[in-house]
Amino acid sequence: YCTHEYTLSNLAFARAAEPHNPERDRYLAHCEALRAASEPTLPTTIAQERQINPFMRTSEPGVIEAVTHQTGRRPATALACLTALRAWKDVF
Repeated sequence: YCTHEYTLSNLAFARAAEPHNPERDRYLAHCEALRAASEPTLPTTIAQERQINPFMRTSEPGVIEAVTHQTGRRPATALACLTALRAWKDVF
């Protein structure tokens, strides 16, 4: 089990990295309700992460567009997108 609650801050980054992801918005509302009740947001599933986590969505047009906007250049590959996302998250 984790000892720190990072889900909401990670979802804030996910919103910046893929602004138009309705599944992420639904999950964010769910997590906000959990935290308001002092409940943990974890565990999650790989299936859920594939729907909301930009690091697992580097081929999605919305993620690519956000990375392009953030960096000023379109990533040529999913790996380049992932690398740019990681650098962005480091300063988010």
